[in-house]
Amino acid sequence: MLFHVYGDNAIYQWLVMLAVLAGLILLNEFARRTKVGGLIMFGVIPAVLTVYFIVIAIAARAGAEWAVNNQTHIYMNGWFHYAKLYAALTGCIGFMMIKYEWGIGKKHWFKAFPFAIVAINILIAVASDFESAINGWYSWWLSSEGVWLYGGWHNVFNGIAGILNIFCMTGWWAVYSSKDKKDMIWPDMIWVYIIVYDIWNFAYTYNCLPTHSWFCGVALLLAPTIAALIWNKGGWIMNRANTLCIWCMFAQVFPLFQETFHDGTTFYPWATITTQYADGTVSSIVAGTSANANPTAMTIVSVTALIVNIIALSYIVVKSVKNKKNPYTGEVFTDFKYYKAAKDRAVVK
Repeated sequence: MLFHVYGDNAIYQWLVMLAVLAGLILLNEFARRTKVGGLIMFGVIPAVLTVYFIVIAIAARAGAEWAVNNQTHIYMNGWFHYAKLYAALTGCIGFMMIKYEWGIGKKHWFKAFPFAIVAINILIAVASDFESAINGWYSWWLSSEGVWLYGGWHNVFNGIAGILNIFCMTGWWAVYSSKDKKDMIWPDMIWVYIIVYDIWNFAYTYNCLPTHSWFCGVALLLAPTIAALIWNKGGWIMNRANTLCIWCMFAQVFPLFQETFHDGTTFYPWATITTQYADGTVSSIVAGTSANANPTAMTIVSVTALIVNIIALSYIVVKSVKNKKNPYTGEVFTDFKYYKAAKDRAVVK
């Protein structure tokens, strides 16, 4: 088992995870189908939340009790969550500019923006993986957000996998608006990339967000993947950015929804932790020790992420050499059924 999802709270854990999955799919559909939906989700709501975050930070620094005790300030004050939220938001806005051909979204040079922002998002996670390895090499360390993390080779393996994953993105300049204006289409980002990205990103959440991974490593990854494989071919990266931003906004404001505290207690019965906490609790952990640690699953998922990304990148290199094509200025997967279905949805200029 990868998670402690059995016992008295199992029914809550499974039902709420599935509810989060359904909610993310529905909110993504609301955001992608109309300009109004997109502007509400990635314009109005982030603007309001930005003011909220700034007020909390200023008030907490001034010692205001309500801000000091605010759940966002206590449990989501680390650099990673803010970096991830605003990097995802930048992606959502940029993708809408391409989709609706707003401003520089019409320019050819801006077609490389999706690659750039996805690469930045990946590097943020890679830095977090390496940070965990440095701060706790096969020992527990307590993050600024009160989460016990256990570093080791798994972080290194997955950090390398993330770097390789960047170069598994092909066809950087072949990005289009869909004919129905609902999506930004990246035809060469087919199921091959989706799978290796999902495995890598799951390993990242499993290693570095062990008290959140049930939601952000399972539900959050499944939501855009289900859409891209069934009804939204070619639109995976926009779905991914949308659902990531939506979840980050929710989790930043309501972190107690999924939190397991460093003393082992939870606010809600559906809070779920990974099996790196060997006995299913975090109450017996001591900084600088390996007591109650089980890194086996972290190592397995991280090695898996590294292997599949090596395989995918090797395939890309071999096929590019064979076809005498640059995989980044050109495209690699043009003979795949998924690519053809995605390209048919696009307005190619």
